[in-house]
Amino acid sequence: MSRLIFAALLLLSLIWGGSYYFIKVLVQDFGPWTVVFLRSALGLAVITVFMLMMRKPFGFRNMPWVSVAVMALVNTCFPWAIIGFSETRLTSNMASVLNATTPLWSLVTGMAFFGASAHRLQWVGMGTAIAGLVVLLGLNPASIVSVDGLGFVGMIAASLFYGLGSQLSKRLLNTLSPYQATFCTLLFSMLGSGCMAFSVETVPVAQLVAPLNLSVLVGLGIFGSGFAYILFYWIVQKGGPDIATMVTYLLPVFSLIWGFALLHENIRWSMIAGLALILAGVFLTSRKKTAGSLPRKLLPLDQMVER
Repeated sequence: MSRLIFAALLLLSLIWGGSYYFIKVLVQDFGPWTVVFLRSALGLAVITVFMLMMRKPFGFRNMPWVSVAVMALVNTCFPWAIIGFSETRLTSNMASVLNATTPLWSLVTGMAFFGASAHRLQWVGMGTAIAGLVVLLGLNPASIVSVDGLGFVGMIAASLFYGLGSQLSKRLLNTLSPYQATFCTLLFSMLGSGCMAFSVETVPVAQLVAPLNLSVLVGLGIFGSGFAYILFYWIVQKGGPDIATMVTYLLPVFSLIWGFALLHENIRWSMIAGLALILAGVFLTSRKKTAGSLPRKLLPLDQMVER
């Protein structure tokens, strides 16, 4: 992993580290689909203005619309809605911990559906990072048993969607720039979630102007969905989907940092030890594969979607 990719990964983790807190605040006033619609719309506005100012091509005529629609629903719309629902039943810290299984699902789906392979060092790295999460958050059998079952299953399902979506994103970015991928992802996420929000949920328009909700929407929509997704797809393109999903290991760390900065929570020794293990796990997992474990030839995205 190059220093530039690692720096982008840390910046993305810092931005997304506050997302679980922001979602927790918004689901008190809005339904999960409405939260996805609002953050997607704000993120879409950011990437649209950015591409117009920087004169980046949208490429509408040559856009593989079916492929990008599938990728947007799998990698963004569905998992965002599931996370919103799960956070009505789980704490934001527990949600971030469960979402940290995403790199594992990325490897599993890559091997199961896309002809990818994993080497031993990657599995060792993941085990190290998971151990770091356990140390960081002080998980024990009692805390795991007390977790809401439906919320737990929901977060695992969201992580599975993220893992599958990261694999689809890698194939799609062979033909699209990170900016085009971000634009299309947020466009179809907004359309999909908007259809659901206005069909099955009540949208309290008056709550949109509440000062807390406005500030949270800026953090979640403009930064967490606009600028952050440009970074995410750049990392997928330059480092690969397995590297990009490493961000989920770092999210609990930055979630606690946000808690220290905004809520004046204490930083425990377990946070320092857990952080060291997590960063070691990210380093090991990002190591290059040996010649004997190269992935098999990948199918074009259009053929995979047809399956």
